[in-house]
Amino acid sequence: TMLQELSNAVDTIGADNKIKCAIITGEKKAFSAGADLTELQALTPETAAQFSEMGQQVFSKIESISKPVIAAIKGYALGGGLELALACDFRLASNNAQLGCPEIKLGLLPAWGATQRLPRTVGDSNAKRLIMLGEKICAKEALCIGLVDKVVPNEMLDAEAETLAKKICANPSAAI
Repeated sequence: TMLQELSNAVDTIGADNKIKCAIITGEKKAFSAGADLTELQALTPETAAQFSEMGQQVFSKIESISKPVIAAIKGYALGGGLELALACDFRLASNNAQLGCPEIKLGLLPAWGATQRLPRTVGDSNAKRLIMLGEKICAKEALCIGLVDKVVPNEMLDAEAETLAKKICANPSAAI
């Protein structure tokens, strides 16, 4: 359901000429913890492949939309949540953010594009460490390896994302 709603939102953003930039954020405790593990356990090999393909399509749509997308990461961005952030053009994190790819601990690999986007973002060695060890890293470390663009206090994250969006929107759309 979340993937379909996200896909619909991206379509709406893409079609609305008044929108020049988008911000994706989560609730107070999490940007996104990723897929529902109980839902994943119920998948058959066929439905798992369909679920993986749908996530890849939605995140590719975010990555390729003609308007900049900012991820404002509060709390957890794990698994599919980190993959969502990686599909965005900019990633801002609150100082309490924790990011990671814990799928390996369930015998899985990131299925929505992180195996491609993460090495391009943080380099092969850091990507392998995050994917193969399933570790969570803090916002400060994420900034050090280039996973996020900026870290700000939690209470300033929304304002910082809006400021970045306004700076982007001040430029001509055709150039952006």
